[in-house]
Amino acid sequence: MANLVIIESPTKATNLKSYLGSNYKVMASVGHVRDLPKSSLGVDVENGFEPHFINIRGKGDLIKELQKEAKKATTVYLATDPDREGEAIAWHLTTALKIDEKKVKRVTFNEVTKSAVKAAIKKPRQIDMNLVYSQMARRILDRIVGYKLSPYLWKTVRSGISAGRVQSVATRIIVEREEEIKAFIPKEYWTISAKLFTEEGRSFLARFYGENGKKTDLNNEQEALAVVSAVAGKPFTVTGVKKAVKLRNPAPPFTTSTLQQDAHRKLGFSSSKTMKVAQELYEGVNLGSALGGTTGLITYMRTDSVRISDEAYAAASSYIHTTYGEEFLPQQRRIYKTKSGAQDAHEAIRPVDPAKTPEMIKGHVSADQYKLYRLIWARFLASQMSSARYDTVSADLECAGYQFKSAGSALRFTGFLTIYEDNAEEGESDGLLPDLFEKQDLSCGSISPEQHFTEPPARFNEGSLVKFLEEKGIGRPSTFATIVTTIIQRGYVAHEGKSLVPTEMGFVTTDLMKENFADVVDYGFTAQMEEQLDGIENGREDMLRILDDFYAPFASTLDKAMKEADEKKIELPPEETDIICDKCGARMIVKNGRFGKFAACPNYPDCKNTKQLAKDGKSAKEDKAPAPAAGMTCEKCGGPMVMRQGRYGSFFACAAYPKCTYTKQPQNELDVSCPLCGKTVVSKRGRNKGIFYSCSGYPECSFSSWDLPTKERCPECGKMLFIKKTKELLVCHDKDCGYQAPASAKEDKGE
Repeated sequence: MANLVIIESPTKATNLKSYLGSNYKVMASVGHVRDLPKSSLGVDVENGFEPHFINIRGKGDLIKELQKEAKKATTVYLATDPDREGEAIAWHLTTALKIDEKKVKRVTFNEVTKSAVKAAIKKPRQIDMNLVYSQMARRILDRIVGYKLSPYLWKTVRSGISAGRVQSVATRIIVEREEEIKAFIPKEYWTISAKLFTEEGRSFLARFYGENGKKTDLNNEQEALAVVSAVAGKPFTVTGVKKAVKLRNPAPPFTTSTLQQDAHRKLGFSSSKTMKVAQELYEGVNLGSALGGTTGLITYMRTDSVRISDEAYAAASSYIHTTYGEEFLPQQRRIYKTKSGAQDAHEAIRPVDPAKTPEMIKGHVSADQYKLYRLIWARFLASQMSSARYDTVSADLECAGYQFKSAGSALRFTGFLTIYEDNAEEGESDGLLPDLFEKQDLSCGSISPEQHFTEPPARFNEGSLVKFLEEKGIGRPSTFATIVTTIIQRGYVAHEGKSLVPTEMGFVTTDLMKENFADVVDYGFTAQMEEQLDGIENGREDMLRILDDFYAPFASTLDKAMKEADEKKIELPPEETDIICDKCGARMIVKNGRFGKFAACPNYPDCKNTKQLAKDGKSAKEDKAPAPAAGMTCEKCGGPMVMRQGRYGSFFACAAYPKCTYTKQPQNELDVSCPLCGKTVVSKRGRNKGIFYSCSGYPECSFSSWDLPTKERCPECGKMLFIKKTKELLVCHDKDCGYQAPASAKEDKGE
């Protein structure tokens, strides 16, 4: 009997089959197979928070197929992803497939390569229930907050919106940054630059520092001009010179958070796109037989660790030594310290084989895969290379009792900068200063005062938000991208260029949550909850105790808030669009209807004008110029007709609308004559029942039918036969005749 290996992603299956051989069958669960029901809370909060997991709708056939193969197999290896989520999926598989516990073995690998997969199969283990309980606790907490809090928001803000344990905190972060920006009051300050010359004519800039050896701020023009007046025409004297060699060290290899930040900053990738492309690189890409066929290119991409294995260090050192030379290797191995509180379950994100350079794989991967792989490859190798070295010179100068400073540097040795430039640390200043010595006098060519104003804090973008979440301990590597995507999709936050800005709904819900559910949106409380979930994973915390400690005060707060909800009802101001109503000139607003969002005139019911919104549903755009209808003229005013799009599809309308409101349905002619007047029968689209048929001479001729007219004639009375829509029958047009026969023609829907 073959062994069965169950993984999450179908794209890994081909790789694993080739690695493991014919004695193993590889199948994919395609993510979770069981979850809490969507239609109800699914958690018995009165009886130990017992979750009610059910098989996910639409996965019945897959579960049956997996169950069938599991019964036949001698051993079932559950090779889902190596994290809490993967552990939970493995546990759910044992239940859904009803696998004999004696047959089940759990295996994990950090990279999808032949050696890693075969090594994992040789060292199976049992399912780690601490990991399962940790994921289960997160799922239950999120479900309780989402299902219990959302009805409160429906009563107070708007029907249909949702709350979330971590998404509400992320929204608060962006709202509070926006409030900080709005409340910011710029402060004036001045700087002074002096252009100085040596006797040899070499020049450099020195900047005002202070007076009497202390740093002095210049707060207005008067203070700046006083300094300029005092030093004008007087020599500057060098009071001190320092020369040194400065080292610039490389950054550690990527974690999930730093990868998302760098990919956003350097590649313009959203968090979700970064993780999607990274998943593809992890699961494997076909590089062709010359490069080893289909193989994973990077290690597991959900991690908060910066450590690397001994094998990875050896491979990196060998590549650096061979490619760049011994001087590019540091004297001692670089070991980076993982942040406190990190799970440290996996290595940092790195290339599986550094010898597979980005240029080697370029022709075998997509453009996005190439860009992200190049970023990961360069960051990893740079992390194991020598520091960059700069020659630096700084000088202190004095004039009329005021102190000035100048500094310069020059790159002596590139080190890791040969392959990776970290834009987070801008490079050094403008080159070395000329040779200077103490008590040297310098002439001043010009002195320039300049006015400045302090800037408000920058808005968050996806990269900086992820960084802030990590710093505050909110969320974990596997959740960062989902958090960002969720608050955007649910309308609490919107993109403005690359920046994230809160919507009116984001402001309102954050204020409500802070007032009524302070703990749920408290940074410290949320971070503490993450630590407790880590504690469950490590066996230090009890899942039921943590859930009970959270739920008891939460339920009490919720009960009080629901009783007061009617008093706190908030009317959100209408969301304006950039469309101007072409009937009354008002700026149109966004409304929700049966078919989604649309733009409507705010002067309803006096003005009932509406327009379609852009497909993204985020911003309104003017309708594109309608396509002209060749050869058609308006039967009311004789003007040209155009093709427009409506709720029920395309239609013809007079180009002079709204002055002329004539419209006409598109008509497909049938090769059938009208049974009443002999003109051609056409098919039309009805509003409710789909296609119907009528005389092209309408309204002069009143013939219409939901049944398809044919050329055939009734053998009993000679009148037209129709094909019934509901039954495959030919029926006579004359109801008194009553003739019926099996239909020989297929229905023509006239589309």
